[in-house]
Amino acid sequence: MHWWRDAVIYQVYPRSFADHDGDGYGDLAGIAARLDHLVELGVDAVWMSPFYTSPQADAGYDVADYRAVDPLFGTLDDFDKLAARARELGLKLIVDLVPNHSSDRHAWFQAALAAAPGSTERARYVFRDGVGDAPPNDWTSVFGGPAWTRVPDGQWYLHLFDTHQPDFNWDNPEVREEFLDVLRFWLDRGVDGFRVDVAHGLVKRLDDATWRGQSEGIAKADPSGEGPPMWDQDAVHDIYRSWRALLDTYGTPGDKILVAEAWVAPPPRLARYVRGDEMHQAFNFEYLLAPWEPDELRRIITESLAANGAVGAPTTWVLSNHDVVRTASRLGVSGPPMLGGIGADDPQPDPVLGLRRARAAALLMLALPGSAYVYQGEELGLPEHTTLLDTLRQDPTWERSGHTSKGRDGCRVPIPWRADAPAYGFSPTGASWLPQPPIWAQLAPDRQRGVEGSTFELFKAALRLRREFGLGSGELRFLDLGPRVLAAEVGETLVVTNFGVERVELPAGRRIVLASEPVEGDTIPTDVTVWSRTT
Repeated sequence: MHWWRDAVIYQVYPRSFADHDGDGYGDLAGIAARLDHLVELGVDAVWMSPFYTSPQADAGYDVADYRAVDPLFGTLDDFDKLAARARELGLKLIVDLVPNHSSDRHAWFQAALAAAPGSTERARYVFRDGVGDAPPNDWTSVFGGPAWTRVPDGQWYLHLFDTHQPDFNWDNPEVREEFLDVLRFWLDRGVDGFRVDVAHGLVKRLDDATWRGQSEGIAKADPSGEGPPMWDQDAVHDIYRSWRALLDTYGTPGDKILVAEAWVAPPPRLARYVRGDEMHQAFNFEYLLAPWEPDELRRIITESLAANGAVGAPTTWVLSNHDVVRTASRLGVSGPPMLGGIGADDPQPDPVLGLRRARAAALLMLALPGSAYVYQGEELGLPEHTTLLDTLRQDPTWERSGHTSKGRDGCRVPIPWRADAPAYGFSPTGASWLPQPPIWAQLAPDRQRGVEGSTFELFKAALRLRREFGLGSGELRFLDLGPRVLAAEVGETLVVTNFGVERVELPAGRRIVLASEPVEGDTIPTDVTVWSRTT
């Protein structure tokens, strides 16, 4: 079986993982120095968010040079040392690829601005004439505001995100060849795969004059099968078939992987991205966005496994990443989960309830068949930084939304390593590009390592037992243990999560081997997940 089908993959957000040179920003040398932590945790692979040359208008997701490391993070030599260290430790290495848009500082876009309408240079991006003094259509940016910006000669360019992130024109063969070459560049340096940013957005239906609404959230197909004109267009799959063909020439087919960041629903539509000749994994964002409710989670799990199974692909489970409120805060509220950032003036999540549910959610996710992703700091139980001063916010969403969305800074705060060190061990100088909350001291790894019941030790045990029991490759069968209970057998392991207020009795003949919270006897308290085996 290919390694990625049941792998647990850890996401590193480079600027917030570990700072080696003391400037307050994480870097590649810092990541390399902390890989032992991931080996101890027990993950199979590392995915790194962008580290390429960038003006950092959107924290590196505005790429100016796809074949170079930004000096903020180090050099290509630092990357090669990091890749070699990962191989030495037995960790696979996945890097981010940002193909929907570049930075406005990219040489191609600078050439487009200097060229005339209709030129070869402009044909690499989505430039259009407006309608009088209005933009070509009324699409809006994911980050807020219009999705079009006018240039001095009167044309407009499309940016589904920030003004500094012009969208490529993927109908242009030159763009397609350029990205095949970018893939080759990093494959030749030994990477094991690519997480593809905005994988559902490369192809647009610009002639759609009927669309009204925001260009954000999960792209849901209507009854005719069509989605919003900027997302999930059928032609995008031709691109990924060509990428898959290239990856399969490196080593044994299936060694190198493509991972889709595709905010697409329903599950059969998302499964199209992981057909046998396309990508290998696609994040299950419907699962991430689900409320803490057993019926909804059971539906999503059932439909996802069925849809992916129909195309012979595993399901890729995810609870958090650098774009959403951290799990320990998102689940610490009643009602729909908060996703768009939390500020000091917003209702504050219950930290005790949130961490309790986050631990239960992690054990549930890690028991499901397929692969799973863990965002840095989740293994420590880190909450969202909810009291970050507005004057310190750097996410472009904050400004483009007119200060109505707090943005994603709260989940991107540099993580702790040592309770009593400057910047909690993130930086040797105490510098930190965003301030860390005081709670980081008690959640640092040196305060949790070896402590029975700590979140770090819970994750370590879960990953060890997941591998031992073969949970990632097991078959799942739901059981009925009550209306507020989610119970399923995965192979020989019974996984039970209690969402209700009443305790739930474990079926006879079972012994608990792992629990998200202490359990007395065989009754499971509220907001607790247990793994059990036959006695």
